[in-house]
Amino acid sequence: MKHILIIEDEILIQQSLKKLFERMGVKVDVSASGKIAIDMILSQNFDRIICDLMLQDISGFDVIEESKKKYSAEEIGAKFVIMTAYNSSQVLSRANSYGCTLLNKPFDNLDEALRLMTE
Repeated sequence: MKHILIIEDEILIQQSLKKLFERMGVKVDVSASGKIAIDMILSQNFDRIICDLMLQDISGFDVIEESKKKYSAEEIGAKFVIMTAYNSSQVLSRANSYGCTLLNKPFDNLDEALRLMTE
């Protein structure tokens, strides 16, 4: 069974994604805090980490930087999906530098977004 961490401070989005993934048979943990999520990442193993870029406490890129304590650059690129409503060339460039998948919110195609998040 896949194990996914969703880091999202908008509770409606967080809980909606959690329910969709659980219906797909995925084990899901959630966090609204980037700092708490970092502790979870460092102490548990996740197949995929779906992280909002703009969190209340820190950025999704800060979460990725802290994750380097556990994962190689290649593993980070394979594990992380960054979600953002703030799509700019700078955000895209930085996500690409980590090798992460970047998804724009709101999702244009929910089925495609879910597929990308669970690959």
